[in-house]
Amino acid sequence: MSERYVLGLQEIDETQVAVVGGKGAQLGALTRIEGVRVPDGFCVTTDAFRRIMAQAPSIGDRLDRLSCVDPDDREAIRTLSAEVRRAVEEVPVPDDLATAIGRALARFGERAAYAVRSSATAEDLPTASFAGQQDTYLNVMGLTAVLRHISRCWASLFTERAVTYRQRQGIDHRTVHMAVVVQRMVFPRASGILFTADPVTGDRKAATVDAGFGLGEALVSGLVNPDVFKVRDGAVVARTIAAKQRAVHALPAGGTREVAVDERRQDQPSLTDAQVVGLVELGRRIEARFGRPQDIEWCLADDGFQIVQSRPITTLFPVPEAGDQENHVYVSVGHGQMMTDAMKPLGLSMWRLTALVPMLEAGGRLFVDVTPRLASPTTRAGLLEAMGKGDPLIRDALETVLDRGDFVPSLPDTGPGGLPAHAAPAPVETDPAVVTELIERGRASVAALERDIRTKTGAELFDFLLEAFEDHKREVSDPLLHQAIMAGMEATWWLNDRLEEWLGEKNAADTLTLSAPGNVTSEMGLALLDVADVIRPYPEVVAFLQGVEDDDFLEDLPKLPGGTEARAAIEAYLDRYGMRCVGEIDITRPRWRERPGTVLPAILDNVRNFEPGAAARRFEQGRQTALRKAEDVLARLRALPDGERRADETKRMIDRVRTFIGYREYPKYHIVSRYFLYKQALLEEAERLVRAGVLAEREDVFHLTFEEFHEAVRSHRVDHRLIQRRKEDFRSYQALTPPRVLTSDGEAVTGAYRRDDVPAGALAGLPVSAGTVEGRARVVLDMAEADLEAGDILVTAYTDPSWSPLFLGITGLVTEVGGLMTHGAVIAREYGLPAVVGVEGATRLIHDGQRIRVHGTDGYVEILS
Repeated sequence: MSERYVLGLQEIDETQVAVVGGKGAQLGALTRIEGVRVPDGFCVTTDAFRRIMAQAPSIGDRLDRLSCVDPDDREAIRTLSAEVRRAVEEVPVPDDLATAIGRALARFGERAAYAVRSSATAEDLPTASFAGQQDTYLNVMGLTAVLRHISRCWASLFTERAVTYRQRQGIDHRTVHMAVVVQRMVFPRASGILFTADPVTGDRKAATVDAGFGLGEALVSGLVNPDVFKVRDGAVVARTIAAKQRAVHALPAGGTREVAVDERRQDQPSLTDAQVVGLVELGRRIEARFGRPQDIEWCLADDGFQIVQSRPITTLFPVPEAGDQENHVYVSVGHGQMMTDAMKPLGLSMWRLTALVPMLEAGGRLFVDVTPRLASPTTRAGLLEAMGKGDPLIRDALETVLDRGDFVPSLPDTGPGGLPAHAAPAPVETDPAVVTELIERGRASVAALERDIRTKTGAELFDFLLEAFEDHKREVSDPLLHQAIMAGMEATWWLNDRLEEWLGEKNAADTLTLSAPGNVTSEMGLALLDVADVIRPYPEVVAFLQGVEDDDFLEDLPKLPGGTEARAAIEAYLDRYGMRCVGEIDITRPRWRERPGTVLPAILDNVRNFEPGAAARRFEQGRQTALRKAEDVLARLRALPDGERRADETKRMIDRVRTFIGYREYPKYHIVSRYFLYKQALLEEAERLVRAGVLAEREDVFHLTFEEFHEAVRSHRVDHRLIQRRKEDFRSYQALTPPRVLTSDGEAVTGAYRRDDVPAGALAGLPVSAGTVEGRARVVLDMAEADLEAGDILVTAYTDPSWSPLFLGITGLVTEVGGLMTHGAVIAREYGLPAVVGVEGATRLIHDGQRIRVHGTDGYVEILS
């Protein structure tokens, strides 16, 4: 019976996390790597922990209460977790378990010193390290002390920090168990941490070694600054030697203490360069064994390096698989599409199947390989210019990589393979009929798709969809569509450049495009004001909507006075815009039609903050302001030398921008309309698989690619373990921040604004909508939780078209992601909101409720309080 409670490290490998926890499993695997030394020891398994938990009084009740506590309620967590720890520590170690541990100690030396280390089953995992969440005890001597510290390790599963961490990660306390590693103590000359990839930049080819004298606790606790060595290609390429005044040493009778380092040694390196390079070589072996970059704790004793822990570095962004050993530079698709969240596999594969350029995926995001275009002088300048107009930080990041000179090879002028360089589309006449024709084509296409897709099921549906995707791509690549979009954008750039040159006025086009006709995204926001007008006269409807907690509310509305009218208004809105949602490029995201409650906060804000008829008034006010601005600009131009010619050119460009700029938003609306039809048909197939017992639930198909879904429909079989693994991967990807630019070495290149016109302390960004406004910052990460008052300034990570209804009630906009022609910028100009986008870290650096000033003309944000 007792044998299952104790396992030697040599008996363990990384597959046994459930038995020996993450740390124990990793240590067991380390013992199997040639040339890697691990201190001798054994593991007290999770079976022992479960036995102790079963004997702890009323532990179940306490865990139930703990799981219900809010992660932010620190006092409740502190109290309850202390009660659980006390209950665990008070359970005596059963005799047979104590005997098994005693026998293991006898094998390694009963009077030796040991490290007693917690090893939880949710620890040192590929997707979450849980580093530092449980306890380690050093220099423990004798069976009695070892048993006491094993009990403490069991109890440390319920430290305040460990409980809070699990609550935030959504991990059930009952599903996590604790093993304990007991190892012979190492008394090192030096110790520290090796990262086999740069933990800051993500560069997989650069390793970092932190080192200090004595035990590693001095570094972990922050007692001393470490020596830091950077290694690349088998050589130390950078080093910082710290003054190490203190160290932690073991005491002869057990325990540890801080000691002063001899003054003559304080400024000496704790490792030689040769030792650093040798340590990194060991690290590369360990990395190869586990298949991913590692965070490794090491000790240097008299006879060489010993490894005391290795865990994956969970914060690194994954690298797209290129299939070769060449250098590659990848640009984030999400930053251009205003959706940097992780996408599920079906969403990723559907976007790739309908995109016009090849895309690769990593970390739940999509990237385009721009290496061929960067390498060729014939396409490089055009790529950098296009990227710079969209997002200056991407351009700067690409230029940073190019400036290194050796990462991107320079190809001959004959042009690269890979992505073609798109020639600028030919100009189109300034004729509103062009836009009308394009919109009509789009409507007819969606109507035909809706008609034809209804009759398709099973494998026939997937064959039909593959043809529909080709139609989709043909429509999106229509030359006339691109001519119309470019006409509006180029007219905007022309007006801004010429009017700044001729009149000294920045961003004049922002005012000239106010209330431009035909912008489906700004119309979507205004239409929600009209819905509020229908609801506002009926207080019972308003009160009912304020209390809605699910998405079935439309069925109950007609029971109230005015409810029939309210329902009809909301339904009509959803018929026109219900295919939209936050993150709408991911087909798996719930649409407004699927979750109509999502639009209620914006409707209720409009009821509260606006008077009847606000939509028409706002649009007309914007139109009149733009007309007055045009008259003013033209009059001032005519007063200049050669003024008539300049005024005539400007008038043509004003007409052109107002004709075409609204259409900029339509192609996305068309794409998302098609996407919703694809999704409805696919969900019906998923429902059939659920009824047939192939799938547990309909949304499981979101974790399959389109091709895998197709195969599941053909074969009536799915790999449930694959689906579960994909769900876990998705959760881990959600915690990652995607870089704008990523290299094949894994380096995330952020880019910077090279500007000297930003006041000290201000946050630099890209000016996209002119004007200056001061107000209360509302930091909103989830549109459904927005609670905006008139005059607020919206601060968020990104805005896609679904956010535009919120723009009506705010006075300014700040985002972390965006460019001159992304949706948030276009709508901010339409509504006349001062806006700065591309403000790195805005949601972290600006706190909710602070007063800020947004300089939309000059592109920076001041924090006032």
